[in-house]
Amino acid sequence: MAVTDAESGCPAGDGPEADPVARACVLDGFSERDETRALMSSLPEVHGDMKSTEFTTERFLVIMDRYQEQPHLLDPHLEWMLNLILDFVRSEKSPSSLVHLSFKFLYIISKVRGYKVFMQLLPHEVADLQPVLDLLSKQDPADIETWETRYMLLLWLSMTCLIPFDLSRLDGNLESDGGKARESTMERILAIAKSYLSANDSSRDAACVLVSKFMTRPDVQQKCLGEFLDWSLTTIFQTNDELLNDIRLLNGVLQSLAKLFKHGKRDDLLQYAPTILRCLEQRHLSESSQAMLRKPGVKLIQRLGLTFLKPRLAAWRYQRGNRSLGANLSTSESASATDALTPHMDTQEQKEDYDIPGEVETVIEHLLVGLKDKETIVRWSAAKGNGRVTGRLPRELADEVVGSLLDCFSFQETDMAWHGGCLALAELSRRGLLLPSRLTEVVPLIIKSLTYDEKRGACSVGSNVRDAACYVCWSFARAYEPKDLEPFVTQIASALLITTVFDRNVNCRRAASAAFQENVGRQGTFPHGIDILTAADYYAVGNLNTCFLNISVYVASFPEYTNAMIDHLVAMKINHWDGVIRELASKALHNLTPQAPDYMATTVLPQLLSMAVGIDLHSRHGAILACAEVTHALYKLGLQTDRTVLDMISSECVEALKNIHQKLQDRKQYRGLGGELMRPAMCTIIEKLSLSKMPFKNDPVIADWQGLIDDTIKNLHLVSSGAKDGIMAALLAAFSALCEEYYEVEAGQADSQIQDVLVSQYIEGLKSPQMLTRCGSALTLGCLPRFMIRGKLKQIFEGLQQMCALSQKEGRFTEARRDAVRAIAQVCVTVGVSARGSPDSTLCSENVAQVYDTLLESINDYTTDGRGNIGAWVREAAMTSLMDVTLVVASGSPEILSPDIVRCMMCGLAKQAAEKIDRYRAHAGNIFLRLLHSTEPAVPHIPHQDELLTIFPVETTTSLNWNAPSQAYQYITQLLALPQYQYHTLLGLTASVGDITESTVQFSSKSLFDHMKGIQENEAALTQFGDTLLRVLRNNLHNCRVATSSLKMLDQMLSNNCFEIFTRQENHPFCVEILALCKEFKKTKEIQKLSACVAVFCGLIQFQGEVRKKVLAQLLMLLCHPFPVIRKTTAGQMYEMVLTYDDVMDPEVLDDVMTLLSDTNWESDLATVRTHRNQLCDWLGVPRPQVVAKQSRVQAP
Repeated sequence: MAVTDAESGCPAGDGPEADPVARACVLDGFSERDETRALMSSLPEVHGDMKSTEFTTERFLVIMDRYQEQPHLLDPHLEWMLNLILDFVRSEKSPSSLVHLSFKFLYIISKVRGYKVFMQLLPHEVADLQPVLDLLSKQDPADIETWETRYMLLLWLSMTCLIPFDLSRLDGNLESDGGKARESTMERILAIAKSYLSANDSSRDAACVLVSKFMTRPDVQQKCLGEFLDWSLTTIFQTNDELLNDIRLLNGVLQSLAKLFKHGKRDDLLQYAPTILRCLEQRHLSESSQAMLRKPGVKLIQRLGLTFLKPRLAAWRYQRGNRSLGANLSTSESASATDALTPHMDTQEQKEDYDIPGEVETVIEHLLVGLKDKETIVRWSAAKGNGRVTGRLPRELADEVVGSLLDCFSFQETDMAWHGGCLALAELSRRGLLLPSRLTEVVPLIIKSLTYDEKRGACSVGSNVRDAACYVCWSFARAYEPKDLEPFVTQIASALLITTVFDRNVNCRRAASAAFQENVGRQGTFPHGIDILTAADYYAVGNLNTCFLNISVYVASFPEYTNAMIDHLVAMKINHWDGVIRELASKALHNLTPQAPDYMATTVLPQLLSMAVGIDLHSRHGAILACAEVTHALYKLGLQTDRTVLDMISSECVEALKNIHQKLQDRKQYRGLGGELMRPAMCTIIEKLSLSKMPFKNDPVIADWQGLIDDTIKNLHLVSSGAKDGIMAALLAAFSALCEEYYEVEAGQADSQIQDVLVSQYIEGLKSPQMLTRCGSALTLGCLPRFMIRGKLKQIFEGLQQMCALSQKEGRFTEARRDAVRAIAQVCVTVGVSARGSPDSTLCSENVAQVYDTLLESINDYTTDGRGNIGAWVREAAMTSLMDVTLVVASGSPEILSPDIVRCMMCGLAKQAAEKIDRYRAHAGNIFLRLLHSTEPAVPHIPHQDELLTIFPVETTTSLNWNAPSQAYQYITQLLALPQYQYHTLLGLTASVGDITESTVQFSSKSLFDHMKGIQENEAALTQFGDTLLRVLRNNLHNCRVATSSLKMLDQMLSNNCFEIFTRQENHPFCVEILALCKEFKKTKEIQKLSACVAVFCGLIQFQGEVRKKVLAQLLMLLCHPFPVIRKTTAGQMYEMVLTYDDVMDPEVLDDVMTLLSDTNWESDLATVRTHRNQLCDWLGVPRPQVVAKQSRVQAP
């Protein structure tokens, strides 16, 4: 609840005994005593060092914050902590930085323990007054770094000024040497207090405390009270509540006056109260836009009201007896405490001398207005004020206050008034001021408050009202005897459980659960309370789905709550503004139907049907969903009792269900934004009515429903992006159920006319220019039942495969390709497999290769656009489809799986499992292991199956995290040792090693280099690996995605001397082939590819023979490349190359070459650069490059 036990407790002397606050004790003592002492003792050493100071302060904060919930554990240790720190403050040798740091530590302690308790421990002897006053006078109020010092000094001064001696005795002779009178101690304290009332930090609050303590001294009252009140009233009148500085000052003045009237004696302050009240009325603080003025204004008004009234405990108040639950349980039932109202109450009240001034009416009026304030803190303060003032009124006037308070619960009032009214009622009942005679009026209002929800724009307000209503029910449990609440138990229990289970706000659900628990424990009259609490405790109600779908069923199993919960869902949740709540409410009605089937069929369903064709969009949407769910639930219930749905639902309801679509169609309610709700809702009712086997076969409504589905597919592109997925899911479920129930002429035989029309229509939709129409058509084909596919399989396959092939070539319709791939797998799973079956009705040896070709082609979809690598959607769907189809074939006819198909599939999965995107790598890896370890059915012809089982033992299916590069690559690189997988694995690793993501590059390259070290001395294995690498480069010469990554990977391998054994042979074929391929790569105009090519050229310099001169020639040509950035990159790479391989050139020219490479501006014009390049050619003994110009003349480039 927003209002906790601690907040509801009243200050000392303001009302009845405060309720005990129950806390869960997780600590049993102050265990950090030694560390805390060490930290405090280290202050003199650390105060000068900012780093040490910050560390010490942060550590002390961490320790203290542990005790925020249990500050009383610090009490035995406060004295020694205080004395230890004050020793630093009192020492004359302490620098100012140490003093400020000490006060900062004191503030941290007081923040945790509370200033009211902590300030009482501060020294308050006569000798302390002058030093504290002098130290406070030296402070700079504008210093934002030392506000803790001023705060603590003001609290300390608040205690020292309470010394029981006249302050004039401390002044001595007030005349100074210059003849001018010095300020008295009293004047100094008052001046300081006034100055800090306008501070912009917490010292303003401490100054208010100082005023309340100081002005209540007898000697100060005689001399300064009137003057201070005059100054305060003048300030209230003259300040402008639109200026920041004036707002602060006014806040300080109001707070100080409120505390003054709280702590001062009534006899001393009564004479001033009327004047102050008139001043506040004229100031109209309740109309101010500043909450920090309205709240202290309300507090001050309630204190003035308490001043007007004599302090007393109302004899007429309701007294339950012991406030402690333990004491109540130990008291016998026959004890006199059960008499809630004393028998001589009226007599005692007559003896009381009530003197009610006229100003009290004004006070109560302001407090009632405060209950409607727009800020919660103001309403809460007004509620407490109402409780305090009402407790001092006679019974008749108090009853009038309660009557005025109930006016807050008018539906003409705002949610703020309802919230304030609930808080006030809780406060009155907690204090025993709400008599049982009023419960007949109050309880219905609280029941309404528990479901208060008002729509405002796109959301609603009222969660604070419901939360406060739970607080009222909680306070009722503690305030009244069970016999007084007994007439209302059913209403309160049902309302609380409804809020516990069905409220949208988690805080309200938990608040209601707590209130229900309190009533069960203290009242003992709530039906099945203990059983319900075990299922609907604080943690269980945290999940909304669990509440609606599970806990509600258990609670409704108790007949006392069943109908109330169903009625609430129909009245409040079916028409809720949040679509999620409407959907959950409909599902909850489905689950609750078995608890009250007759009530659902005869009462609820007719109500829902009238709402389903109503005007309000949200009500219509929720009601249609609910009609579908309730009808289906009744059908399932009928199966258990051998009754049809027609036996349970009246013919009028059946007719109304059938006519919903036509009415929506006639009103054109499928159009616009409303249509985005109506279409999926109507699809849901089509699905549920079909599953419920409604007798609509050959009825015109079936054609209407099919028309709605087809129209929705054609117009999906007009739907907002957020609603597309929901509409598509509902549409597919509806179409599948509709086909199963109404399009089957006899067992396994479809209506040929409908079959021809639908299949042709959706295959034609695969060619639509609208992508979403293609998606819908593909998925609709995928969810066709088996009897609808029979005889049309070849036609369906051709349409789906053609869409995959054509759209992939165009690079468009990526989502459509994804859905087509999914549809292919769904169709295969639906029709099953038969080796010798007809290719037009089942998956067989004649069409299995065609299916796998399409899926294997889709696994290599790398389409990209502005959204990124969107081809990954197709690859993911293709991998899933390969697994589904393979498991179906392997279980039915494994003989039609050729070794070549399995090899291509496993190699394709291995490639995907080696790539860089974590999600898709994990998806591929898991499918790879699923197929490898599948035993029922076992997948035949897996290449190197024994070696794979060694690399991937069965426990890796659960322990290996493919999402983590640190785990995945060390396994997948082991496939490089298997000839069948080497090419595809290396192709996948190329994308990872040549990636830009640090973690991916780090772990993939490490695993690759570990494999290379294992074969570095094995010339045959290394040669085979080199040939595979050359094949990857050769096959992807013009594939920019692979080419750049492969060059980056090759550069890293050359840098790590992975081919050192090849460098021992001059002009090794591997380096010659690499050089030839790099010459082709060099023709590109892509900067990244050219830069990678330069790096590879520099790595090839390690090879001996004629190839080295050819590499140098290529690098020197790149020094005059048309792109300045390439020239600069080449020069930098060559400089590093010369440093790494010192045998590349003659040592005599080494320094000259390095100087020229580093000092030349290679980004300058080509003529200048060419001169320096030619000089390098001469030094390195490489012929100067010559190019043939367009004209038939030769010139140097």
